Amino acid sequence: MDYDKLIPQKIRDIQPSGIRKFFDIAQRIEGVISLSVGEPDFKTPWAARKEAINILEKGKTAYTANSGLMELRKTVCNYLKDFIRTEYDPASEVIITVGGSEAIDLAIRAMIEPGDEVLVPEPSFVCYSPITTMMGGVAVPIVTKAEDKFRLTAEALKEKITPRTKLLILPYPNNPTGAVMRRADLEAIAEVLRGTNIVIASDEIYAEMTYNGERHVSIAEIDGMRERTLVISGFSKAYAMTGWRLGYVAGPQPIIKQMLKLHQYCIMSSPTVSQYAAIAAMEKCAEDVRHMTEEYDMRRRLVVKGFNDMGLECFEPEGAFYVFPCIKSTGMTSAAFCERLVTEKKVAVVPGSAFGESGEGYVRVSYAYSVSHLTTALERIREFLEELKK
Repeated sequence: MDYDKLIPQKIRDIQPSGIRKFFDIAQRIEGVISLSVGEPDFKTPWAARKEAINILEKGKTAYTANSGLMELRKTVCNYLKDFIRTEYDPASEVIITVGGSEAIDLAIRAMIEPGDEVLVPEPSFVCYSPITTMMGGVAVPIVTKAEDKFRLTAEALKEKITPRTKLLILPYPNNPTGAVMRRADLEAIAEVLRGTNIVIASDEIYAEMTYNGERHVSIAEIDGMRERTLVISGFSKAYAMTGWRLGYVAGPQPIIKQMLKLHQYCIMSSPTVSQYAAIAAMEKCAEDVRHMTEEYDMRRRLVVKGFNDMGLECFEPEGAFYVFPCIKSTGMTSAAFCERLVTEKKVAVVPGSAFGESGEGYVRVSYAYSVSHLTTALERIREFLEELKK
């Protein structure tokens, strides 16, 4: 068999995820402290686990409606009405997906034809550009900068819009930088988009994790933006439900209708037990989310101070659970830095280049780990930097 002829070139050209690469390296080396994966170290709140146990005992394990349990869709709509002050019809404007990742995939596949352009602020999560490529689209990076707090600016957006632009990815709070978009920032973006036919895929999976006392604002809240915005989120991060594989997308009915067809043929329906657990999570676990966010905030300040004290300039994130320290002062590429750090000091972090070319010179560090875990890792990184100077 000539597999090279069987497999399309565009698929072979896609590089494996840089996040998983260093996670896999960490798994192979004994004694490694991994700060490479964005997975909460908290257990799923008991109310959600208890509901899942109850559902299993009752044998409620059949398929649900393709869009998901109506009760869950109503719960999601009630939550969004309260959280981002935007109303959706649970019958026609919401799909329960297999994680937020499936919602992102559906959004891009439902919208993009060969040659269409997708604007992707970078550094950002790794999946947007590869999915665009698989659809024959063109991923157009928009570089965000530390001096702008890694926020997408209206000026940078305007420069990248062409007649082929169809979709804007808006990944805030941001992975890997921890940047957030405040209302004034979103108003400026909205002003650029008004009068265009550009749709927004607003990836808000970290929306519950914002700091400094300011609430998350969705671009769907901004006047005139709901009709062009797909709000994508899920339960993995805020509710520590990564392995439950459950997310959702809410948006205009004409787009959701097309996304649902893709979901029907590729997935059918999301995990039933997970859906029941998610209802309990949204209705009963607000205090658990608040507690976890407060803990992340403390760790955030600890890690930012740790990197700044050791001489690696570190932007102070305002959301999610990552820091993005600059390692340019070492004279090493981000990949070389990470490879040496994991082999010499057994600490795994992710090269900034995994999140787009503009991430070069940085590394992503997750602080979704215990304080003892983080403290030990920071001390090893400090030792690594001191040994580099010798």
